[in-house]
Amino acid sequence: MDTPLFEIRVPGKLFIAGEYAVLEPEGQCIVAAVDRYVYAKAQVSGRNHVDLPQLGHSAITWEELDGRLLFSENAPKLTFIQNAITICHQYISGAGLKSVPFTLSIHSELDDVSGKKYGLGSSAAVVVAVITSVLRCHENVGIKPTKELIYKLASIAHFVTQGNGSCADIAASTFGGWVHYRTFDAEWLLGHLQNEADIYSLVQEDWPGLQLNAVTAPKNLLLCVGWTGSEMSTSKMIVKIQQLQNNKPHLFDAFIQESSVAVSSMVQDFADGNVRAAMQSLTRNRLALMQLGNEANAEIETPKLKELIRIADRYGAGKTSGAGGGDCGIAFMDSMENAAAVKTEWKLAQIEPLDLSVSIDGACLIGKGKLTDD
Repeated sequence: MDTPLFEIRVPGKLFIAGEYAVLEPEGQCIVAAVDRYVYAKAQVSGRNHVDLPQLGHSAITWEELDGRLLFSENAPKLTFIQNAITICHQYISGAGLKSVPFTLSIHSELDDVSGKKYGLGSSAAVVVAVITSVLRCHENVGIKPTKELIYKLASIAHFVTQGNGSCADIAASTFGGWVHYRTFDAEWLLGHLQNEADIYSLVQEDWPGLQLNAVTAPKNLLLCVGWTGSEMSTSKMIVKIQQLQNNKPHLFDAFIQESSVAVSSMVQDFADGNVRAAMQSLTRNRLALMQLGNEANAEIETPKLKELIRIADRYGAGKTSGAGGGDCGIAFMDSMENAAAVKTEWKLAQIEPLDLSVSIDGACLIGKGKLTDD
């Protein structure tokens, strides 16, 4: 009997406001899904098999032995994907169900075909794509792949692999649109994982601190994105920020407060449909990040990012996106004319405008409707 082929699409992300602060329990951010995607094709099969041609790996297989999954290949680039599959397997087993073998292939357009890496959350989107695919392949045995379930399993896989992070990128890739986000208590999750908590039970719990709400941008707000031509290491930037937090906690606490005010103001500006006020909130967050970078001796704004923002501020408002130090900057504009002018000047400054829009859908089945939200 033929089995259905599930074609899954998962968007990338851009941080809008609240970087670094969202890593703290009292911090919050706004993050947006963008319309560049990771694609997955999955199908129940006679054996477990995954193809990852862009990572240089194909025909990876695995089998279960004494409750553990043994993969035919092991490499650092595969760790996220292996952990995502393993976490799904543990969840399915915890639900009292039997895993079925499946084939899976992954293709990403989040990076340029020439090899340029834009910082659009590729790892998070791939994990969400894998989780979504595995759960879809187990619908016939009783699994219901809701977005909350996908988000939690992907977050667990992320923490098993990396041990830290806000998982805001996972939220954007899962739910889509503009997301106002407060992260869960990371120590709480890590404690459960270290104690080898049952994954099925862990997912059923209310995660302390987690707040995740969709917000709607003003109708005439235009999001512009520019790539500076250089990549950065988020982990290295975070180390410098953590040193400031440890050595001068009063300065770091002041940053958290100012960032949170800026994000809260932007959420209200969105609710009011007030583009001008949203621009002011974006600038307020940018200034808080500038101060943080200066205090931590961390180059959040590189010369290229400073130029990107300087140009954007002539027509609207700009700031870095994500950890800074490279990758992309963003701008809020209130008209097509201003957006076009910014992109033209960015090109003259050797800053590449990216043709990106906010992706309303998160993880979804192509041509077969949306995943349920309940």
